[in-house]
Amino acid sequence: MGFDIGFKMKNTRTRDKPLKEAALFGFLVLVLMWLVYWADYIFVFDFHRLGVLPKRIQGLKGIFFMPWIHAHDDIKHIINNSPAIFMLTTLLFYSYRSIAFRVFIGSWLLSGLLLWIYADDKGTYHIGMSAVIYALASFLFISGFLRKYFPLQALSLLVVFLYGSMVWGIFPSHPRISWEGHLMGSISGIFLAFIYRKKGPQPPKMQYEIEKELGIEPPDLEGMYLEKLAQEKAAMEAKEDQKAQQVTYHYIPNAKSEDDKNQASDL
Repeated sequence: MGFDIGFKMKNTRTRDKPLKEAALFGFLVLVLMWLVYWADYIFVFDFHRLGVLPKRIQGLKGIFFMPWIHAHDDIKHIINNSPAIFMLTTLLFYSYRSIAFRVFIGSWLLSGLLLWIYADDKGTYHIGMSAVIYALASFLFISGFLRKYFPLQALSLLVVFLYGSMVWGIFPSHPRISWEGHLMGSISGIFLAFIYRKKGPQPPKMQYEIEKELGIEPPDLEGMYLEKLAQEKAAMEAKEDQKAQQVTYHYIPNAKSEDDKNQASDL
């Protein structure tokens, strides 16, 4: 009993380790966001000037800094982004460990680049983690269905359940909300889902798929079945022929022999 309990406890710790590591990365992202927000609040320098300024050379630096900067005059901005980025980053690093870092960096840089290219040049800086949030949500949703793997499909449904209403954010709604950033983030996530669809977790392969990759010819089940039917048919036909060739003898006593017996009895 002691061995079983110890084994189960060890397995539980093993399963919890990837989740803790994934949550740690989400927590680090969260801490960095709040540290930059705190610095923006106490220093004179306007951090929003490090955001993306579309179609202008000086705005290119925002591709690298945009996600970490939030409006210091509106704490709701960073508060609204905090739970979403923590949850989505944790889910990403837990479910797609081997490609999670590349997907996160790709979501960060690609969404900023697309925003710089396609957003209108209105002299407005775009800041905040929202573009990355939309990229990660889109990646998790699309990637799960592309892989046709039930655990990841269930994760896709969870993302829809938690953040499905975010889809309205890709449309213009409020002057201070960067709907272009949301849209470019969504496009980035979908693009990354297709790019990495062959990497990371995959559905388990069937036996015939493994044999095909190893160059092992699968057995000809249909041929074996037809051969067995032919053998059974041949056996039945041989049995019928043998039955038809059998000769049945009917013995009729000799009448003369019976008369002789009668005469002998009379004597």
